[in-house]
This record gives sequence, structure tokens and C-alpha cells, in this order.
Amino acid sequence: MRNFVSRHRQNGAVIVATTFAMLFLLGFMGIALDFGRLFIVKTELQTAMDSCALAAAQELDGNSTTALTRARSAGKTAGNLNRVNMQSVNWSGQGQLIDSEITFKNAIYVDTIIPAAARYAQCQHTQPAIQMFLLKAMGGFTGSAAAYPNTQNVAALAVATRASAQSTCLLPIALKPKPASASPNYGFAPGEWVTLLNQQNASPGGTIGWANLDNEKPGGGADELRNQLNGFCGIKVGDLLKPVEVPGTIAALVEAWNSRFGIYKNTVSPAEPLKNPDFTGYSYTAINWPAQQNAYAGPAPGPAAPTAQNFVDKRAAFTPCADTGRIRGNPPNCQSISDLSLDSFQKLATTGEHQLYGRNRRIVTVPVVDANSLVINYACMLMLQPMTIPASNIKLEFIGNAGTVGSPCTTSGLPGGAAGPLVPVLVR
Repeated sequence: MRNFVSRHRQNGAVIVATTFAMLFLLGFMGIALDFGRLFIVKTELQTAMDSCALAAAQELDGNSTTALTRARSAGKTAGNLNRVNMQSVNWSGQGQLIDSEITFKNAIYVDTIIPAAARYAQCQHTQPAIQMFLLKAMGGFTGSAAAYPNTQNVAALAVATRASAQSTCLLPIALKPKPASASPNYGFAPGEWVTLLNQQNASPGGTIGWANLDNEKPGGGADELRNQLNGFCGIKVGDLLKPVEVPGTIAALVEAWNSRFGIYKNTVSPAEPLKNPDFTGYSYTAINWPAQQNAYAGPAPGPAAPTAQNFVDKRAAFTPCADTGRIRGNPPNCQSISDLSLDSFQKLATTGEHQLYGRNRRIVTVPVVDANSLVINYACMLMLQPMTIPASNIKLEFIGNAGTVGSPCTTSGLPGGAAGPLVPVLVR
């Protein structure tokens, strides 16, 4: 009888020990599972802040009064596109990025609200009320809600700026420095209109001309250059640009060039891949911009063209090329201007199509080459006008060195270059 009682008491001790061991294991499981959840949410939130900072930094052009407004809009949109809190689209309804969580720093990393001074974009957000499950149960079991809270908060921060890229996406033309000139502008004044190609049948020349960006395909036929006009990336300082075997302006290149203005042949839709127009197709010639300089952001050139506005304004309004023809009583049609003889290119993108399909396609990066055709730097230029058939002189406006802080030229690619267009880069 005595042995039976002893064994019975020992069985009870085992139950108690097992219970405490299970609680101990439950605690470790709670730490593993709930803190694992916090780690996942933290990673998701950090990705969202990184996206926000990169998108916001790209808009810090250093010379626009709307830069901070655009940066907040871009950052908030990019950040909130990410899914946070176990891939929740609306972040579990606990609040997403708002404007006040996107702030800006100047060159010495001090808070600023001055658009021209902003160099860094900072995105910071705290995601509240992340639910704890096993730890919550532990709190209920032990009666210590302070030690085992029902929810936890997660915070993340990211800072980005713009820096030169190692390689860039270029237009297949090459800018030759003016005699006895040097970096950064190589003798060109910001706002200066520069001849790209001379009119058809004229002697070769002009300050800039076609350049083959693909060293794997020397010669650069029409089809190759057309493809490069639609987008070619990877050119670095020191690369050799091969001679081009294409005389003047030919029809195969006109189509690719004019698509950036929203001008197409009747069989082409602006929605087709690689055919997207710029945000505006408005053209600048001596007729509607007689000053022939500063079309990018300068004042309208006096009463000679009372309805003219600069490119920045036209881009904000998604103005189509059709509106160019309203100068001096002409009907609203690009083809009615004598400088825009567009032959079979008679399909024009509308305001709505520029807004829906538009991208930055007329503010372009151009390689600067030395006497040996080696790339030494990059220029930021504005495509002023469509190409015509037969070809007339084609001009671009020199905006400035593509690597300056205030340049509107940006690119995609790896940061870390010594020169060239700027790419957003995380610094924190």
C-alpha cells in the first residue's frame, strides 16, 4: 500500500514538471514565431521606405520650385505600392506613408523645405499594432501583459540622394566640344540651340551627328540606329563610339525620332511598345520661338509668339504637337507649319494619350566625345523638333552637363560613376 502511494505522488510530480517544460517551450516558440513575424514585417517596411526614398530623390533636380511636391508624391506612391505586414495591400489598415513622413535634407544633412537646396530625401514610418499571437497567449497565462504585449510597433527609415551612374542610356548622337573648351559645358551655354544634322543634301557637318553606341555592330546601319533611338544603355566614360555609315536623315530614323513627339504613321498606335511619346509633343522652331534659345524653361520670347510656353509648362499640360500649329492663325495641325513637313507622319497623339502613355523622352543624355571619338562626359539636351522629310536642319537645346546637381537628366543603372547623368542611390 505504501509503495502505491509513493508511485502515485511521483506521477503527479511528472505532470507538474511536464507542464512547466511545455510552458518553457511555448515561450521559446512564441519568441521564434512572433519575433520572426516582426522581422518579416520590418523587412517589408524597409523595402517600402527604400522605394519611397529612391523615387523621391529622383525628383530633387535642384532648380525647380515644384521639386519637393513631386518628390513627396513620387515617394508616397512608390512606397505604398509595396505590401507590408505579411504582404497586406493596405498594410492591415494600420496606416500607410503620408506626406509628413517624407522629409528633405540639404547638402550638409540639415532639414530643409527649400526645393533648390534639397539634396537628400528621407522616408520614415512606424507601422503600429503588429499582432502577437503566442506571446499574447503567454501574457494571458501569466497575467503579465506588460511583459508579453498583445502588439508591437515596427519602424523603418531610408535616405537617398542622386549620384553619377557607372553607365547610362543615351541618344545615338555625339557632341563635340567647341575649340579650346573644357568641362563641364565644353563651350556651350545653357539654353543654346545646337544643330544636330544639316539639312538633306547639304555638306556634312553640324556640331553633333549620328554615333553608333554599339561596338558589337560597327558601322551603325539605319535599323541599328533606329533601335538605339528607342533605347540603348550601357555606355561608359572611355568607350569608343564607332563611325556611322548613315548619310543625313533617312526615313527609318524619322519614325523612331518622331515617336517621341507623339507623331506616327497612320498604322502606328502610341500604345505600342517602344512607341511611347514624351509628356508633350509641342515643337520649338524659329517660328514659334524666335529667340531660338532657352525653350526648356525660359520665358516666352515676346509678342511674336504670344501663345508660346516653355517646355516645362507644355509638359505639365501634356500639350500635343497638334497645338503647335495654332501659332499665327494656322489650323491646329503640326503639318501646317513650314518647318514641320511631316509627309506620311500624320497620326498625332492627343493630350490624353500624352498623359496616359507619356514618359520622359525628349530630355535626353548625349555623349560628349573627344577628337578620338572616346566618350569623355555627358550632356543633357532637349529634343526641340520632329524630323522632316525631306530633312531640314535639326536642333537640340543644350541644357547643361548631365552630371550637375540641377540637371533634369536622370538614368537607371548602378551608381558609382565619375561623370554622367544622376541615378538615385540609397545612402542610409
